[in-house]
Amino acid sequence: MIEKLISYLNENKIGGFFIARPQNVRYMSGYTGEDSYLFITDTEKFFITDPRYTEQAQQECPDFTIVNWREHGKTLSDAIKSTIEKTSIKNFGFEGDFVTYNIYKELTFENKAEAVALNGIIENFRSIKTPEEIHNLRAACQIADRAFERIIKDIRVGVTEKELASNLSHYMVMEGADTKPYGNILISGKRTSLLHGIPSNKTIEYGDFVLMDYGCGYKGYLSDMTRTVVVGKATDKQKEVYALEKKMLEDSTAMMKAGTHATDVYNASVKAIKDTEYFKYHYNGIGHGIGLFVHEIPFMGPRSNEILKENNVITIEPGIYIPDWGGVRIEDQVLITSDGNEVLTSSVRDLIEL
Repeated sequence: MIEKLISYLNENKIGGFFIARPQNVRYMSGYTGEDSYLFITDTEKFFITDPRYTEQAQQECPDFTIVNWREHGKTLSDAIKSTIEKTSIKNFGFEGDFVTYNIYKELTFENKAEAVALNGIIENFRSIKTPEEIHNLRAACQIADRAFERIIKDIRVGVTEKELASNLSHYMVMEGADTKPYGNILISGKRTSLLHGIPSNKTIEYGDFVLMDYGCGYKGYLSDMTRTVVVGKATDKQKEVYALEKKMLEDSTAMMKAGTHATDVYNASVKAIKDTEYFKYHYNGIGHGIGLFVHEIPFMGPRSNEILKENNVITIEPGIYIPDWGGVRIEDQVLITSDGNEVLTSSVRDLIEL
């Protein structure tokens, strides 16, 4: 990974790169902790952190020079500046879409090297997964699938959304996930029209849709899937909306392969509802890359400029969201191959009546 970055820097005559985004720090160094930064040139690699993490950094990043920033001045910025000065470079890049204004000021004030904002460089590297990354993503999806088999046994009238969400997180850890979960969505009834609703104290009622958009980490790599079930017997309208949603998912997934434009996937996703009353209730963002972060490039929608590439791992999640009635989303995680795709999430997609 570092070789790719150094090659980019050399090609663009940039002396070094300051990395602050946690996922990019992990991707470039293998470090699994927090509150750390990298500065990389074509000859030197610095890992900047504080005393809480120096031992962990020495164990996980043996090829880096560890910089304890508390020993290099009163502030983190002092350590960054002194590190840059040691390299005698004329310019360096930084993550302009992530670095705080305070750090930016320190990087550019009285610094002999010119600071150049560079966005999406490492993120583009990350969009093409290695075999090891694909293995970890597949494992995370399998954990989420196993957790689904457990959580549907808990869904019943009277239990709250928060209780179910807590159980779901617990099941994923018990099935092998990293112990640090990220925000999962578990909502019910009319609240299922909220695309990113937060689990509440609402109790499950007979006839409710229950929408679960969730995932877990495995060695830092994330799964993201959605399933929608109904408690009791589904109404005719619930069956109709669910069937349309399932068709949207199937049509869009069938389009996903290397070389396909993301807008073509979007157009396939709305074909089933284009001439129905439900078209106005769909959401344009139908998928995104996923890896060390839940929302990565490429993003799929009607205005996307992305072309799907082999070894992208992308979610596909068209949905129908009707205010004051409810919504349905089915989401899978998909590995793009040269001639098609592999769906990494395998939980049943037919409507489940509990």
